[in-house]
Amino acid sequence: MYRVKIEDILFVDIETVPQAASYNDLPERMKMLWEKKSAYLRNNDQTAESIYERAGILAEFGKIICISAGAVRTLGEKKVFRVKSFYGDDEKQLLTPFCELLHVFFAQKKDAKLCAHNGKEFDFPYIARRLLINGMTLPKVLNIAGSKPWEVPFLDTMELWKFGDHKHFCSLDLLTAVLHIPTPKDDIDGSKVATVYYEEKNLERIVHYCEKDAMAVAQLFLRYRGKPLLQEMEKA
Repeated sequence: MYRVKIEDILFVDIETVPQAASYNDLPERMKMLWEKKSAYLRNNDQTAESIYERAGILAEFGKIICISAGAVRTLGEKKVFRVKSFYGDDEKQLLTPFCELLHVFFAQKKDAKLCAHNGKEFDFPYIARRLLINGMTLPKVLNIAGSKPWEVPFLDTMELWKFGDHKHFCSLDLLTAVLHIPTPKDDIDGSKVATVYYEEKNLERIVHYCEKDAMAVAQLFLRYRGKPLLQEMEKA
């Protein structure tokens, strides 16, 4: 972590929702498959239908509606977070320019890294799986099969917080609170994204939330290094 220049890190956050607005909108085969897959997610008094709102956490049953990617830039004596978001109802259309950004960023920076909170368990594999489901080619940075651990260009702010504790999970919301970082959850949180998307149809609200999450990941990284926090976000 300490050998990486923060300007060489692309900080990422994604927002996902179930592929359909409701369980009843699923094809019969997918209903059956969700029944099997969701068994480990639900309690004895819950049904596959009653917890369908959680389907967005699984790449096989969800889809990406927003990816926010940002980097720290130095302007004079201050650092700002420059962010660009890719969003919409058509997942393939948002994934295409995001992959182009990955290609450009990693081509320009020899030691480039991709960073997210819980990114190794969620964001990075989710993006890779959805790319394949959409019939798209994996960009080099995500195509890590067969790579040695030190060759994988991923950073994960949750993993960095573990300090060797393999069981520990700590949410972005909790870490920003204890490390005195402005919360990205002052409007909505991940549990409300599907409702805002399907019922309120307010994608812009989700995009704003996603961008704040991406910036919060950068803030965590700075805090880990004992550096001053960012004060500004700039849209690319």
